[in-house]
Amino acid sequence: MEYVYWSLIVLMFIIAFVGLVYPIIPSVVFIVAGFILYGFLFGFSKLSIVFWIIEGLFVAILFAADYLTNLVGVKKFGGSKAAIWGSTIGLIVGPFVIPFLGIILGPFIGAVIAELIVHKKDFSSSIKSGVGSLIGFISGVVAKGVLQLIMIGYFFVVIL
Repeated sequence: MEYVYWSLIVLMFIIAFVGLVYPIIPSVVFIVAGFILYGFLFGFSKLSIVFWIIEGLFVAILFAADYLTNLVGVKKFGGSKAAIWGSTIGLIVGPFVIPFLGIILGPFIGAVIAELIVHKKDFSSSIKSGVGSLIGFISGVVAKGVLQLIMIGYFFVVIL
């Protein structure tokens, strides 16, 4: 039965990594669910208050990284708040409209359309905002992936 329990916990962590590229899946929720599942199945005694505080800090950093990487990417390339919102909407809608490629094209197209419609920027400037959005998204995926690995690594250090 222990193999089944560990399979469920690892499945939670795998789903969290899928959530890096499919933002409709809340990555951090699945990581924390894996921790809680471990606690229910094997006991919470190894998961001290210090563990939960440290993991809670990582959760906050994950949320901040998600927002800041997009913000910095768009702003660095001259984008506006509308581009950030357009990028976010494109990130959510893109995978549904264009499976697989939508995760990459969605933020780009969303930022470009937002700049064209809201700020009436020229096409070239709008494309630059879209590129910034794309760079921000990719940077965010990398940063969040590293943070998630650290969270899971720390979990295994604590329980072993």
